[in-house]
Amino acid sequence: MTPLLQVTDLTKHFPVRGGSSLLRSQRGLIKAVDGVSFSVDAGQTLGLVGESGCGKSTTGRLLMRLLDPTSGSIKLDGQEIAELRRSGLQEYRRRVQMVFQNPSSSLNPRQSVGSAIAAPLLAQGIEPPGGVKAKVRDLMDRVGLRPDHYNRFPHEFSGGQKQRVGIARALALDPHLIICDEPVSALDVSVQAQVINLLQDIQRDTGVAYLFIAHDLSVVKHFADRIAVMYLGRIMEHGPTDEVFGAPRHPYTRALLSAVPQADPEADRSGRIRLTGDLPSPANPPSGCVFRTRCPAYAELGAERQELCRTGVPHREVACHHTEFVGETLRTAVAAE
Repeated sequence: MTPLLQVTDLTKHFPVRGGSSLLRSQRGLIKAVDGVSFSVDAGQTLGLVGESGCGKSTTGRLLMRLLDPTSGSIKLDGQEIAELRRSGLQEYRRRVQMVFQNPSSSLNPRQSVGSAIAAPLLAQGIEPPGGVKAKVRDLMDRVGLRPDHYNRFPHEFSGGQKQRVGIARALALDPHLIICDEPVSALDVSVQAQVINLLQDIQRDTGVAYLFIAHDLSVVKHFADRIAVMYLGRIMEHGPTDEVFGAPRHPYTRALLSAVPQADPEADRSGRIRLTGDLPSPANPPSGCVFRTRCPAYAELGAERQELCRTGVPHREVACHHTEFVGETLRTAVAAE
């Protein structure tokens, strides 16, 4: 079965330039995304998690084609879209939409809520049955906004209401995939739960797939079917959410999960893993395994090569050379070389 979205070796490098304004030359590269691969099936939610600056949001913008990839493949229903231009991108964006992190900055303060939600329909030249206004009112009702909100402006709404507007706008074209770039990180905890529940209800009713980008692992645990853990532009671990949370295999995944806050004040926190050293610069990442400079299970092999390795468990992949975490599959692959 062909995945809805197939991403293979996706890379985005930003040039670093220096010198005078007349003779600016390239001094290096920021490797924001460096060989990322994953897939999303129809109706599925993939959670993309990691520390700030690991390349999560850049990945989302590459998939939305707000940024052009340096290299790699992005396929939607088997169609390559990494090199689409103009009319091809317009058609692609009928099927893929995005909900942005900051609901305030993603809305035009001079545009009414009704106009903001109608904008994708007008940009695509779509006249839905019953007219644009009827479609917008239906979308507002679906996300829990009242009809009298139609002519109001963003400054009249709370953060949670603004994010509901962003979700309604993303749903306007009936997309197959919605990229959610930390859609609840700017909201209060109680409002976060409301927005997450809304997204789940929409997925159940429409079958839409989500790429859910977040740094809050507790949110992803209850929302995503699968999870990909990202560090310094690369995927460290990828697999079903229950399995990754229940038995994390990569040292970085273990460190992340150990840092999740416990609601119980008497809970045992002795298992907390504290990473040493500073986060390397994406302009000069470590050779081989990018995590090796902070890894508590560092092996010399990690300085030479890095790849996403199957663990012998279906649908589990771990980018680790330490066989205690990965298992015999990697040991065999290394011996064969």
